Amino acid sequence: MRDEAVKAKTGKNWNQWFAILDKVGAKKMTHQEIVKFLNSQHDVGPWWQQMVTVTYEQARGLREKHEKPGGFQISVSRTVNVPLANLYKAVANEKSRSSWLPEAGLVVRKATAHKSMRVTWKDGKTSLDINFLPKGDAKSQVVVQHSKLPDAKAAAKMKTFWGKALDQLRKSLGG
Repeated sequence: MRDEAVKAKTGKNWNQWFAILDKVGAKKMTHQEIVKFLNSQHDVGPWWQQMVTVTYEQARGLREKHEKPGGFQISVSRTVNVPLANLYKAVANEKSRSSWLPEAGLVVRKATAHKSMRVTWKDGKTSLDINFLPKGDAKSQVVVQHSKLPDAKAAAKMKTFWGKALDQLRKSLGG
């Protein structure tokens, strides 16, 4: 996020935030401690507390890109020219899914028709949150969020994997 946008919303640019956090010893603080400091000492809302904290952690080498407290997480989405029901069926139905995602061993933990799915990936350790969004009568979007990945290399690999997989999904649905 650009300096101008941060300053417009928080009253400070990135260098000013980093100086404030360096001065209070944020390099040695946990994520939650930094957020608590921002909450108690600076007039920024919860979203900006998280944004400033994560950006600071990344800038100071305390957190890598895509890193979350429970591991690494990536997100990939595609918009397809089919109604939401068709898109949902192509992902939720195992036979339909196998035409574009030849991975076996997925465990659907929870599914809300035409809205979302919670899935344990084939490794039994990482998780998928799959969300479905209408974009009109004959257009819809799927968003795959893959969480609990062990490291940045695995996150980059899965980001590429899901990009290709969702391109295959789009192709299989004719658009």
